[in-house]
Amino acid sequence: MRDGRPPRLSEIPAFAAYMNTGWGTPDRTPRVVPGAAEAAAAHRARLAEALTGRRAVLAAGQAPIRSNDMAYDFRAGSDFVWLTGCQIENAVVVLEGAEATLYVPPPAGPGDPAFFTDSRYGELWVGAAPGLDDWAKALGVRVRPLAELSTDVTEDQEAARVLAELRMYKDDWELGQLREAVDRTVEGFAAVVREIPAAVDGRGERWLQGTFDRYARAYGNGPGYPSIVGSGPHAPTLHWVRCDGPVTPGELLLLDLGVEAESCYTADVTRTFPVSGRFTPAQRQVHDLVERAHRAALAAVAPGRRFSDFHHAAMEVVAHGLADWGLLPVSVDEALSDAGQHHRRYLVCGVGHHLGLDVHDCGRASQESYQDAVMAPGMALTVEPGLYFHPHDLTVPPELRGIGVRIEDDLVVTEQGADVLSAALPLDADGLEKWMAAG
Repeated sequence: MRDGRPPRLSEIPAFAAYMNTGWGTPDRTPRVVPGAAEAAAAHRARLAEALTGRRAVLAAGQAPIRSNDMAYDFRAGSDFVWLTGCQIENAVVVLEGAEATLYVPPPAGPGDPAFFTDSRYGELWVGAAPGLDDWAKALGVRVRPLAELSTDVTEDQEAARVLAELRMYKDDWELGQLREAVDRTVEGFAAVVREIPAAVDGRGERWLQGTFDRYARAYGNGPGYPSIVGSGPHAPTLHWVRCDGPVTPGELLLLDLGVEAESCYTADVTRTFPVSGRFTPAQRQVHDLVERAHRAALAAVAPGRRFSDFHHAAMEVVAHGLADWGLLPVSVDEALSDAGQHHRRYLVCGVGHHLGLDVHDCGRASQESYQDAVMAPGMALTVEPGLYFHPHDLTVPPELRGIGVRIEDDLVVTEQGADVLSAALPLDADGLEKWMAAG
């Protein structure tokens, strides 16, 4: 004992020497989704063509610290995943044309002091990690130790913009991954709805959030974003991720949920259910207007249409509906003008976004390539109009206060129009009531 404290194990030479002997070789086979390596090679070729021979450098990133010495789970940056087909913490991929070199930290196995001293990376703490040769064989790329990477290599922000615009158009393998994520999400919705009685009995929103998150973890990486479970007065809050309230009979329950597949492609689906199984007249009134806006937006998704068209189609229906209810202080034309937008008080968010490796995919694309883009086959997106009448909004009649409704579907633009991937979930109020009753 030194200075009143016991010695660290790493400071005991005999123990350190003993820890480095007597170990066999564990299975270090990388876990790579089938088809991911081949898809990544095709993605690298697309990037090389777009960058005309320039070098591109992308880092996987590092798990952020949750508190003290505890970190959140690691999830690699989406551009890195798109170009490599894998997730390796602290790794960097360097592309010269279509040729990739992946720089990774070697695993901390026997013989490395970190093997038993590093609780974040030591194999004795976190399990066997693939070595350089293991990754090279699995991914079909050159793999080198991270220490060999030049310190003056930096990420190219222009490459990030180009990648965001390339990723707007999914290939067949990517669309298959999105379909899997959506299918699992629909199954997760069914699991959550079955648990509504338990939530009403006192376990509340958090029970439903936990139900979905467990399902997402069992059939994918986990939820693709913090699950939103908003009951009653929480339903109008756009990102209600606290999920710490009760689930009360007679109220609405807004569920915004998405499974992230093992490939990191995520779904993003929303439905609003009556907790008691039947919509009240006021709830149905709001839901029916949102449904009309949703169907108008879906009809505006097609090749050759502008990406912003479905947003405007939904907003026009919403504005007319609110005017019919006497909730607009101006005419519909004035509300829909750039100088008005009064209807947006009750729908302040957008009506959709790109979808893929990120729930809000391709966010680094330019304005011209995002909102002003012309839709084309392979583009994946969401459509999600809603109406959000907060309990304390005095411009809303009492019978509508506290009602929040959102309908969100995941779509892929096709040659003929659009394929609604989440069509297995009903849109209309009658269909939702029957779906709930069927269990």
